[in-house]
Amino acid sequence: MAQLRYHSKTRAEYLIATGRVILAAFFLLAVGLDPSEPSRYAHITYGILSAYLGYSVVMAALTWRRGFAWGMLHLITHSVDLLVFACLMFLTTGPNSPFFVYFIFILVCATFRWQWRGTLWTAAAAMSVTLLLAWYPSNLLMDQNFELNRFIIRIAYLTVVAGLLGYLGAYEESMREILAMLSQWPSETLPEEPGEEGHGMLGHAAAILRAPRVVLLWEEEEEPWLHLLCWTAEGSRYEWKDPGVFGDIVAEGLEQASFFTREAGSAQALVVCNTVAGLQQRRCAPLHPEFVRRFDVTSACVSPLDGEKISGYLVALDRSHLTPDDLVLGGIVAHEIAARLDHALLLKQLQQGAAADERLRLAHDLHDGLLQSLAGAGLQLATVSRLIETDPAAARENIQQVQQLLASEQRDLRTQINDMKPLFYRRKTEEYGLAKRLDELAGRIRRQWEIACSVTCHTPAPRLQRSVAREIYFVVHEALINAVRHAEATTLRAEISFDAQWAHISVTDDGRGFGFQGCYDQDQLSDLKRGPVTLRERIDALNGKLTIDSGERGARLDITLPLMELGG
Repeated sequence: MAQLRYHSKTRAEYLIATGRVILAAFFLLAVGLDPSEPSRYAHITYGILSAYLGYSVVMAALTWRRGFAWGMLHLITHSVDLLVFACLMFLTTGPNSPFFVYFIFILVCATFRWQWRGTLWTAAAAMSVTLLLAWYPSNLLMDQNFELNRFIIRIAYLTVVAGLLGYLGAYEESMREILAMLSQWPSETLPEEPGEEGHGMLGHAAAILRAPRVVLLWEEEEEPWLHLLCWTAEGSRYEWKDPGVFGDIVAEGLEQASFFTREAGSAQALVVCNTVAGLQQRRCAPLHPEFVRRFDVTSACVSPLDGEKISGYLVALDRSHLTPDDLVLGGIVAHEIAARLDHALLLKQLQQGAAADERLRLAHDLHDGLLQSLAGAGLQLATVSRLIETDPAAARENIQQVQQLLASEQRDLRTQINDMKPLFYRRKTEEYGLAKRLDELAGRIRRQWEIACSVTCHTPAPRLQRSVAREIYFVVHEALINAVRHAEATTLRAEISFDAQWAHISVTDDGRGFGFQGCYDQDQLSDLKRGPVTLRERIDALNGKLTIDSGERGARLDITLPLMELGG
């Protein structure tokens, strides 16, 4: 990806425009208060200063009102400033002109706009003007009023100020590039084995730190491995190592400090470290000898990684010049990398948790749906085997019911498999008819167990997503099957109602109830480990609520499911 550069100069233009107005106004005021200079061409000088003040006010108004940042306009206004500078120098006393101080303003403007390059070219132009005026046809050098020492001092002054501002511009440009790179971290996180992705992130860190080689070492809190990622311009290499292969990696007392050294292989290396107490120097062997030998370390800048799930070090190698500023920058980069590694690890754990939740949901669906239906089909086939000789008509009817049941479950299983596929590969399926499926469920229970069973929707069901309707169906299915199989109920009744956000389900039976008496909510049932485990887990996974009122003459289950949660 092409590296973006920082181009916003609006604040600098605000400062330049304001400074131009102030400088022009004070020059005009100063000339008015001291009429001895200019001694020649006074009217022209006053006219130029007055026009320049008007020009400055107009440019300031445009800049503050519109905030434009046009590169060509910057060049034009800079050229106008240089031209005014040259004219004022010519109209006064040349190199000894009091307007010479205006040169500093022009240099500062060039530094803000174009950094060291602008400073260099502006200084060259201003110095050329100064020298030309010194050798102007009147030959100011031979003028008795010409002060050669002042001329030499001003030339030296020009050179020193231009050098300082040029260095400031180069430093500011470097800082802007670093800030731009810090804001443009690769969006990818490290996979299980970093490879190219890790190469991109670590290569970006190497560019920020200006390091030919970078080594990243980290350990995860739940894994007994030392992860090692080494980056060079030729590529990157990722390895797993035993945690003790490099010992403690850094010397005692430097575990939580950023530090650098130019002689890592020495037992008495000078180490500059940034600790809680401030910047300090000490002499020691900062890195484990095996690490120094393995990577042929001479100079190194080490920053600790201190994440929530990981710990380790970022080591920038082979830097020829290191300063305390590199410790601060290394700490920022290390913090960003630690955050990315934490993010990758948490994302991996979330993916594993989501996969486990999906497997649990699938197990519940198979248990509550297909498995229960196959058990019912088995009971009906057992009935068929008894009736096939004595009542062939009833046997055929039961066989047809089993066929319908298997066809229905086959359709559900096909739909379930289709829903598990990625969206691109899914086939369009018919709408899940919740009311029809619940009626079929009640009829199947009546036929299989020969008991009274009814399912009633008191309010029309809203248009539900397929996943929502399936979850409601399975909850009602599990509640009814539990009652008929374990409570020995002879009458079952399920009632369902809906509002804008909730599905309210009530299931009652006349069986023997649960192994407890009284009314318990979901938290109490979980703490006491009472009630139907599978149903309780399903409702809990759906962020629903379950209340059971159990007695000797039956039980009542009140279930509330959030439609918004179910529908995502």
